[in-house]
Amino acid sequence: MSSQTTVTQNTTSGKSGDKVFKGLAYGAGIMILVALAAVTLFLLVRAMPLLTGSQKANEDTIVSFTGGQAHNFLQYVGPLVFGTILISALALLLAFPISVGIALFISHYAPRKLSTALSYVVDLLAAIPSVIYGLWGGIVLVPHITGFWKWVAQYLGWIPLFKGPAADPSRTVGTVSVVLAVMILPIITSVARDIFLQAPRLQQEAALAMGATKWEMIKLAVLPFGRSGLISASMLGLGRALGETMAVLMILSPGMSYSVKLLQASQNQSIAANIAAQFPEANDLGVSTLIATGLVLFLITFLVNFIARKITEKARA
Repeated sequence: MSSQTTVTQNTTSGKSGDKVFKGLAYGAGIMILVALAAVTLFLLVRAMPLLTGSQKANEDTIVSFTGGQAHNFLQYVGPLVFGTILISALALLLAFPISVGIALFISHYAPRKLSTALSYVVDLLAAIPSVIYGLWGGIVLVPHITGFWKWVAQYLGWIPLFKGPAADPSRTVGTVSVVLAVMILPIITSVARDIFLQAPRLQQEAALAMGATKWEMIKLAVLPFGRSGLISASMLGLGRALGETMAVLMILSPGMSYSVKLLQASQNQSIAANIAAQFPEANDLGVSTLIATGLVLFLITFLVNFIARKITEKARA
């Protein structure tokens, strides 16, 4: 009788704990949706004066922001969107192959002690604040990379991306992309490393047993397993680059054009850096205009994540 009572009490306690945990899990999920809705609502409400206010006042505000280069919101936000995507895409293009190489070295080539040490270093780099990267880029990288960009402009200037003359100092999209690549590299590397370490050991051993070299084993058993995870890692890094503010603000000489000249100054600007630069001196309507550009950036990041999820689902299929 006593044992039956104990079992009944344990069952009741287990059900109660299950209900509590279920409630907490539901609450956490709902909280994420509420936070997302709150951010969206804030951006929409604060950007509304730009849509409903005086068009003459809006034009004057945008003209003051751009020095007469833009007269309406589309002319204003268009180059910012272009610059944001250009800088982030270049950073991802630079960082992704290096990150995959580092992750493979840590997971499959490096000795255990070295692998552990490199993992700590990668995780440490991911935790460095962006303002530190901005200082490093502005003080160290800009003076030292100028000569390299001049060499690139001299010998590869026939390619529109590298058309000269290269700016001196090199506060250009090319330099900013290098800094952002260094920033997102540890994020992509950390995720890719964890994915490669989870690759099925049996498949790797089977490939080696059939005479495959180590690279062939990685190509056949590791990379296909981690394909969807690599896409997710790259989109995580891209999201960081899209929203980066301080490093871009501290290094880039801004411009408002649809230019792909990576080595020339005053060509492009990102949305986040522009908000940080203009916000301190903006009036109420100016703040609404900047928040409207923030809403555009929010939609871009949402679209990027949506596309990444679809690509990941196809990769898993």
